[in-house]
Amino acid sequence: MPARDRAPRPFAVAARELLRDTLFDAARDALARRPWAEITMGEIAAAAGVSRQTLYKEFGSRDAFAQAFVVREGLRFLDAVEEAVRAHLDDPHAALAAALGVFLKAAAEDPVVRTLIHDDGTGGMLPLVTTQGAPVVALASARLTDVMRDGWPEASREDAEVLAESLVRLAISYAMLPKDPVEETIPSVMALVGPFVDRALRRG
Repeated sequence: MPARDRAPRPFAVAARELLRDTLFDAARDALARRPWAEITMGEIAAAAGVSRQTLYKEFGSRDAFAQAFVVREGLRFLDAVEEAVRAHLDDPHAALAAALGVFLKAAAEDPVVRTLIHDDGTGGMLPLVTTQGAPVVALASARLTDVMRDGWPEASREDAEVLAESLVRLAISYAMLPKDPVEETIPSVMALVGPFVDRALRRG
């Protein structure tokens, strides 16, 4: 549908999205300089140009804000991952390798991810992508499942879900604890998941 034919978003919805994005951007800027444990809600609110009360009214608690922030950051990575998959739909192995490469390279260069990687456990945000990372894993897995089912309809939803969640968990693990250069990590992961991809797509 052409953009001019779409119904405009209600003002209240657009205003809330703008508020949340502004607060998340303020948090991201702060995290590029200091760990989460040293950043206050008042500091984020002030940087966003709103009151501390407004921030808490929108999110309810510091933990809820942090969780929502991590999910928003995850969506940014998923956009790039989805684009990489769709650019190689004729070759599933190349598509998944490209998606993994995009994620790992972006994670290595992202200041927020670097902050998480160097968190010794006291920074306060690392658990949101590890021990408390279920919402992020579920969101990323569902998104990747839909992309694979759309691009390769011959794969069953069950197989797509298993493959998507496995790739998401592997990607997060390698991003949080890098072992080899990305160029060496990708072939190792694909050697592991490749046979499953072929079976799921009935190729090979």
